[in-house]
Amino acid sequence: MKFIETELKGAFIIEPERAEDERGFFARTFCVQEFSAHGLDPAVVQCNISYNQRRGTLRGLHYQVPPHAEARLVRCTAGAVYDVVVDIRPDSPTFKRWLGVELSVENRKMFYVPEGYAHGFQTLADGTELFYQMSKAYAPLAARGIRWDDPAIGISWPMKPLVVSARDRSYPALQAAT
Repeated sequence: MKFIETELKGAFIIEPERAEDERGFFARTFCVQEFSAHGLDPAVVQCNISYNQRRGTLRGLHYQVPPHAEARLVRCTAGAVYDVVVDIRPDSPTFKRWLGVELSVENRKMFYVPEGYAHGFQTLADGTELFYQMSKAYAPLAARGIRWDDPAIGISWPMKPLVVSARDRSYPALQAAT
């Protein structure tokens, strides 16, 4: 696997390294030793699927508060998304900064989202599915979110959102959430 460090500390784009032959290819997408060697939490206690019927669906920005703060490894198993992380750690030099990357079934990239980051995405194709590996189990009382369109963050989404849940529309701006 190729670990590409981003400008946001702890957030990595991970690309599988393919061993190809006449049958196709083989690639590892997870290895405890390699994740640990890069200082990433290799714990996987829960896996999730997010299926999204329509292009333009926006989900997020979601996170869990300590002690249930979670790291996520996200990959796209059908379709394509614009995947976004936001550093919401008030003491971080990159507080309020965001990073977006396209994840697709074609590019097979993965996004490692560390604890202390909010996560969201917008689908770029109908029938898009994401697969998440989570370092902590879902804890409903620790679940939080911030506005996907918070001007203090200024995320440039690829298109005007066509589908946003009532819950995601109700989240506060980051300043009110922290």
